[in-house]
Amino acid sequence: MVPRGALIGAAALIIFSIVAASVGRLTGIGTVRANYTGTVWAMSFRFEDRPDGGINVVAPESGATIGVLPAGSDGFVRTVLRSLAFDRERQGVGAAGPAFVISKWSDGHTTIDDPATNRRVDLAAFGAGNMQSFEKVIAMRGDKP
Repeated sequence: MVPRGALIGAAALIIFSIVAASVGRLTGIGTVRANYTGTVWAMSFRFEDRPDGGINVVAPESGATIGVLPAGSDGFVRTVLRSLAFDRERQGVGAAGPAFVISKWSDGHTTIDDPATNRRVDLAAFGAGNMQSFEKVIAMRGDKP
């Protein structure tokens, strides 16, 4: 038997959580929003799966492969790309959609955007180490400002 006081306390905590989340969503109080203004630079990329499990990094303007992420490496980059690809499949866009855009913002954030689904992933939210794993992809372009 669970004591009655514990059940009442758990119910109160659940109700408080729902109310707090609702107030935050409806009023913006207690929420954090990134203000994405002032793009420092932005670059477009396409990513293609390779038969060996690697990922080709492609410059969309020329269609040329500018680098390869070998199989079993760059786990964070792979996770983000798989998540974006899943959203494309779910929305019926597929791989033929527009190229992904990696942007650096004036406040130091780096994001990857999918114009096909309007989804943005703020890479800074996952820590500096994970954000730096995308620096390897950016360096493959060689034309970073």
